[in-house]
Amino acid sequence: MLFTTICTAQDQDIVQLKNINDTILNTKRTLQFADPFDGLKALQKLFPGKLYNLSDNNTFLSWKCKNCKPVAYTDVNGVEGDQMFPYERGVATRILDNIAYKDSKGNEFRLLFFNHSYYDEDGLQTGRFSGGLVGVAKFAKKDNVWQMRSFQPGVAAFGAFAQAPKPKLVEIGEDQYAFTLLHVNGGGGGPFEGTLYLIAGLDGKYQPIMEVNNYQLTNVASLKWSSSYKVVNDNGKKHFRDIIIKTNGTFSKAAKANDEFEADPPEEIAAMAKSKKQFNFEIEKRFSFKGKFYKMIDKPIVKFTNVK
Repeated sequence: MLFTTICTAQDQDIVQLKNINDTILNTKRTLQFADPFDGLKALQKLFPGKLYNLSDNNTFLSWKCKNCKPVAYTDVNGVEGDQMFPYERGVATRILDNIAYKDSKGNEFRLLFFNHSYYDEDGLQTGRFSGGLVGVAKFAKKDNVWQMRSFQPGVAAFGAFAQAPKPKLVEIGEDQYAFTLLHVNGGGGGPFEGTLYLIAGLDGKYQPIMEVNNYQLTNVASLKWSSSYKVVNDNGKKHFRDIIIKTNGTFSKAAKANDEFEADPPEEIAAMAKSKKQFNFEIEKRFSFKGKFYKMIDKPIVKFTNVK
């Protein structure tokens, strides 16, 4: 039986670390348990650290692995370099999301996403330009048992303050599922820039296969935009179907007086921003899978409205 101590902020001043065996990082581990699927119990089996349930829904497993050999994982912020995981001072692992889905044959699956961050004695997540390291475990239901089909302790780090954004499931082919992450960060008071990443299984592991810059911009008075994506339902492509990114935004030269920091417009509207006072814009881009990565094909389609 598994006995777990649940600590609160009132009865535990300093978060403690539990040393665990290096076998927990073995990607060929086997794991199964009876239905119903319980994300927290599954996470405890994957990373059997010390469970904390602090205020503000701050639930995490605190652990350290003295015998583990750290591996470098990309932090897409690109400010503080790669993250060496497991972290030397210890790890806090939280559930990022628990996504259920079925394929066309009715088979049931779960994708358990988790977020690793550096150990903090107060149970906090800090560091504006430190992303949360995302890991994932895939489970399949057989009869009344959930069996782990794949396990990847880390993929890459996204987001700010060691907190990765929640993934969104997307079907990019016939029973081929991937997930997107919208990475958003920026300096204090400055523009918050968003980049979209598409993560999929390729060559035996989950990895980014598409990166879309200028996906979102907020916290700027004169210029803002947001985007959406759509998978092209093309019967000619069974897997890795084309993806259309549509960006909608506004520009106002008069509002520049209220901007604390300047933001560069997308190159598709740069000329218009120099010659006009205001306008709305729409940019449509099409991405196609080439080799091992999605790349933009054709020229972007740009439309302007409310031009003054």
